[in-house]
Amino acid sequence: MPVEIIMIVVMIAVMYFMLIRPENKKKKAAEEMRSSLKVGDVITTIGGIVGTICAVKEQTIVMETGADRVRIEFTKWAISSKGTQSTEDAPLPEKEEKKDKKDKKDDK
Repeated sequence: MPVEIIMIVVMIAVMYFMLIRPENKKKKAAEEMRSSLKVGDVITTIGGIVGTICAVKEQTIVMETGADRVRIEFTKWAISSKGTQSTEDAPLPEKEEKKDKKDKKDDK
């Protein structure tokens, strides 16, 4: 009986350190990043829109995108990261892969 209780406690501890604690750290880091936003920062939204901050309000930010200077207002929770996100790790689109396969067939 005591072994079963110890195993349950160990499982709960493992779940805490493997799942709950890292998630709380990510949330805290994201909240700190969002609270430190200032005018002039380049940001990326969760929808992939990239722009420069024009105004910071309590719950929202106003962002300017592109050369045409379109201004859009977002809530702070919609900000994904400061700076632009790199696409170096992104896989190739399927269309390009199909073209490569077709080119290889033509070479034979």
